[in-house]
Parts: sequence; C-alpha cells; structure tokens
Amino acid sequence: MKLVGLAALAIMGVPDVAQAIDPSGLWMMENGKVTIQVSPCGELMCGRIVALKKPLDSEGNPKLDKDNPNPALRTRPVIGITLFRDMKQTGNNEWRGQIYVPDDGKTYDAIVNISGRVMKVKGCVVVFCRSRKFVRAD
Repeated sequence: MKLVGLAALAIMGVPDVAQAIDPSGLWMMENGKVTIQVSPCGELMCGRIVALKKPLDSEGNPKLDKDNPNPALRTRPVIGITLFRDMKQTGNNEWRGQIYVPDDGKTYDAIVNISGRVMKVKGCVVVFCRSRKFVRAD
C-alpha cells in the first residue's frame, strides 16, 4: 500500500520547495550607473563596486570616496569599495546587514532581496528607507 501512495505522489508531482538564489555574480544598477560584484565571504555576502558608468570626475581623474567620514579614506577610488557589510542570510533570498554609500559617505542598515534576476537593495535610517534595483549582468 505504501508503494501505491508513493507512486501516486510521483505521478501527481510534489510542489517544489523554494530554492534560495545564489547572489554571487555581477549586478548592474537598473540605471547602469554602478556594477557590483557579489560574492560569499565566509557565512556572509559581500559586494564591491567593480565598474561605474562614469568612472572619472570632471577633471578626468578616477572618482574618489571624497565624502567618507574617515579623512584617511577620502582619497581611495570608488571602484573597489566594499558596499555590503555583515550581510547575513535571514531567509530564502533575503540578507540583512549594512551598506556603505559612497555618494554621501554614510552607512545604512540594509535589506537585500533577490527575485529571479532582480536584486532589490533597501537602505534605511530609522524608518526612512530608500531602495535601488539591480539586474544580473552575467
């Protein structure tokens, strides 16, 4: 009788359990302004800037992290900066941690959600949040 039940399940099909999406790879902001490389770093998820649509400033020099609160870091190039910090997986296709934003030199609490080929990154200060979408570039 058990074999009949298993055979019936096999014929009817068992719903797929949602599989976590691997966030590793290249992701481009939907406006094309920034491309980031996402990769695992131990149990965490890391993401760093690998390309900018406009990598040079008005004087033709590489864009720098000029708004960083640490004066010693204000001369580092934006390309290569780590954006995601302490991003821990908190659910299927969801990570929580912090994101550094070189545009204003601030670090925000962040939530990253991935659905298909879209990664939504939401940075928040208290209850005020701002979201950006990235699409898989690889």
